[in-house]
Amino acid sequence: MKARISSSIAKFLAASMTCIVAAIMLSACAVRTKAVPAETAYTAESTYQKLRASYPFIRIASQTLPASVKLLPDLPYVRHGDKDLQLDLYLPVQAKGAGFSVNPANPVRPAIVLVHGGGWRSGSRDNLGAMAIRLAERGYVCAAISYRLSTEARYPAAIHDVKAAVRWMRSHASLYHVNPHQIAVAGGSAGGQIAALVGVTNDMANFDIKAGGSIASSAVSNTVSSTVQAVINIDGLSDFTSEEARRYEDDPSKKTTAAGAWLGGGYAEKTAVWKEASPLSHVSKDTPPFLFISSAQKRFSLGREEMMAKMKALGIATKHVQLPDTPHSFWLFDPWLEPTVDAVSAFLEEIFAVKR
Repeated sequence: MKARISSSIAKFLAASMTCIVAAIMLSACAVRTKAVPAETAYTAESTYQKLRASYPFIRIASQTLPASVKLLPDLPYVRHGDKDLQLDLYLPVQAKGAGFSVNPANPVRPAIVLVHGGGWRSGSRDNLGAMAIRLAERGYVCAAISYRLSTEARYPAAIHDVKAAVRWMRSHASLYHVNPHQIAVAGGSAGGQIAALVGVTNDMANFDIKAGGSIASSAVSNTVSSTVQAVINIDGLSDFTSEEARRYEDDPSKKTTAAGAWLGGGYAEKTAVWKEASPLSHVSKDTPPFLFISSAQKRFSLGREEMMAKMKALGIATKHVQLPDTPHSFWLFDPWLEPTVDAVSAFLEEIFAVKR
């Protein structure tokens, strides 16, 4: 009798332990598969944690607002359904150092639309706040924008959104003292690729917001131009289709790559789309001047050399600045943000050398 009771107790305990272990494993799985919000999956802080061991001297660039810059946050610039996309506008109160001095008789400044990175599926406009502040200190009106990520809308939705932001900036030029003939677009990583594609598709209807979406304010008209007069691509791809690019962006060991998720499928099934989304494919005599700023990690700026060669053959101004010994996302950190801003400002001063 005792033996049967002991056996029953042992079986009960074994079953209980099995349930406990199973519950723990299920709980662990739940933790591992918990979705990370797109806005927080790629931030300066998360990137800093990954880089600090290899680059112990870096610091996250400050977003403390100086007296020389005014911030107008959360301004809606385009609506999709019942959702407004927003931008943060950084206005120079008083420029310091190199940059543009304003003629009191014609107080307008060049503007820059800033596009954040994050593999087309994550990141937020907050990531470019520090860059926007430092550019505003140089005399530029800067708009750091949100756009639809691949988790919400695939390519070319982000291109439509950035062009809508350019149109918003031009429509509000008089209100914010912007020169409507001097608007640039700049971005880092995926944002650099998006910015480049926006620039090389100036006046191409199938890439414009007119193809979808609605303007958030009645003060913005679809008839206003979305063209840009300069592009800054910071460590972003220029060509998705090269064999080297596809080794990373179409990696067969991954179920879905970041590029594949954005473009709606892998290279084999969406070859035409991968080519169409490559800025290199659209270089023409109408392409605006380009500045490329790259890290020491070649894979992120593949296609740049070929694109620059095409532009030079067409007589289009283009320049490349490489920051040596830098990781990807270098523009989020000091000491690298300042030389990045120096390069952007110097390039735009040259391109926008207009007496005012």
